Amino acid sequence: MTDFWHGRRALVTGGAGFLGRAVVAELRRRGATDVFVPRSAEYDLRDAAAIRRCLAAARPAVVIHLAAVVGGIGANREHPGSFFYDNAVMGIQLIEEARRARVEKFVVVGTVCSYPKHTPVPFREENLWDGYPEETNAPYGLAKKMLLVQAQAYRQEYDFNAITLIPVNLYGPGDNFDPASSHVIPALIRKCVEARKAGAATIDVWGTGSASREFLYVDDAARGIALGAERYDGPEPVNLGVGQEMTIRELVSSVCGATAFAGEVRWDRTRPDGQPRRALDTSRAEKWFGFRAETPFEEGLRRTVAWFEAQQRG
Repeated sequence: MTDFWHGRRALVTGGAGFLGRAVVAELRRRGATDVFVPRSAEYDLRDAAAIRRCLAAARPAVVIHLAAVVGGIGANREHPGSFFYDNAVMGIQLIEEARRARVEKFVVVGTVCSYPKHTPVPFREENLWDGYPEETNAPYGLAKKMLLVQAQAYRQEYDFNAITLIPVNLYGPGDNFDPASSHVIPALIRKCVEARKAGAATIDVWGTGSASREFLYVDDAARGIALGAERYDGPEPVNLGVGQEMTIRELVSSVCGATAFAGEVRWDRTRPDGQPRRALDTSRAEKWFGFRAETPFEEGLRRTVAWFEAQQRG
């Protein structure tokens, strides 16, 4: 519990999604009693008039912007235009309308995909502008990075208290397991579970397995976002992560073990690996607002597999 939320209304865009549900639950645990979660059927955030209606209904002191069009490498390659437009226009208009509505604080939740393709590991926030993002998700990453520019510009010109948090790859119960649009962990879990149940001897995995990633459990990410909203008021972006990387080959081995799939993994080297390496320097978050990830990867993966298997049985 914290006094920060006492008397403050919160608006969480994307609050019914994977990360959003965890953030809303975390805010309530921390004492927020008035959390407004807009639904896209009623409030299309690509439409400025709908945003104004949403803000009038919610009357928020704090806006946490999580709504996004997201997906794995395949979805990003198939829909670069809509991924750019939808993410850019939602965020740009929402920040502007929040400023006009005199919202007290705005939390931009960005993406690790904004970092340059060949960023030295660990990624430090000052590296954000050192090059172009990895090509398969650059339109999405650049659209989200423009919201950092807008937040800093609005702070400078209008004294608008907007902060930017950059979470690394997320995973956990409630993730998107649709094979057409899911990220790597839910895609692998589904593939392994279905192969085990079918008695299949092999699974196919994209790439070479040499790329590395860092994974943050969704409840840890939600706590980091809540802490940032409560304690951080600066212009500089802040990474949210674990500070550890693993190769995709190591990840696949872990998922096979967690799902009890004992077959062969076949690597499809005609498919892209994506960004070569990905791991964050998380020192700013710990120093500036006391965030440190707590969930060991093996435990988080176990919970995620258990959740998916329960959904399959249900």
